Amino acid sequence: MSLPHGGGPVPRIRLDPDGPVVTVRLDHPPMNAFDTAQRSELAARVRELADSRAVRAVVLYGGERLFAAGADVGALATMGAEEVRGWNRALQRTFDEVARLPVPVVAAITGYALGGGLELALAADYRVAADDAVLGQPEVQLGIMPGSGGTQRLTRLIGPSRAKNLLMTGRRVGADEALRLGLVDEVVPTGEVHDTALRYARRLAEGPAAALEAIKEAVDHGADSGLSAGLALERSLFTGVFGTADAATGIRSFLEHGPGKARFEGPADDS
Repeated sequence: MSLPHGGGPVPRIRLDPDGPVVTVRLDHPPMNAFDTAQRSELAARVRELADSRAVRAVVLYGGERLFAAGADVGALATMGAEEVRGWNRALQRTFDEVARLPVPVVAAITGYALGGGLELALAADYRVAADDAVLGQPEVQLGIMPGSGGTQRLTRLIGPSRAKNLLMTGRRVGADEALRLGLVDEVVPTGEVHDTALRYARRLAEGPAAALEAIKEAVDHGADSGLSAGLALERSLFTGVFGTADAATGIRSFLEHGPGKARFEGPADDS
């Protein structure tokens, strides 16, 4: 995986590797607002991560001050309907690529995660929030609606009634309410957010890569299908995982040493 950037514009997305875990750092001050340049750069970095077998987990992080405050409203205001449709399609596709990364993705949320910022966090598999974080989908207050997964991922995460409440009022919620709603999975002091997310990501990165990818695919795709189709998908994925080297390692370790002691090698680094 190639992390350095050459000359030209200052990058708005940084990749900070920590062994097999890579932090995707939004770096577009002051609010990490998504414009075309940041969206394009995020898409490129996510594809780079998806193609690297050295990456075993990803952390999404906006910095100590905030996660991301949403789309660049000033830029949107200059667009006509046709242009905004294409812009939105590209942003939706980019966040979908984040959600479809074949490794666990953990969002480390500080400060504000609003609009497109929250939609990016919703594309993660697990969300750690600062105790003073503020989350919301305020698009309705601009006379518009979320367009990059907010209506869909939020509904699947917290249920239709709660999702409609947040989407139709545009109200913001603090970390404690977000935890009660199931919008985030863990709340920690603001100075511990990234370390907590990184620690969890490292733990997952030590697991069997093929099994983790299969679990993610079964949950995400199975939830969008009927039970019979979901069970068929699960059966197929189980059979595929059973033939991996990690499965042989895990079963042998269980029989020889008991549960929870296997050390998985994972795929070789072909970066």
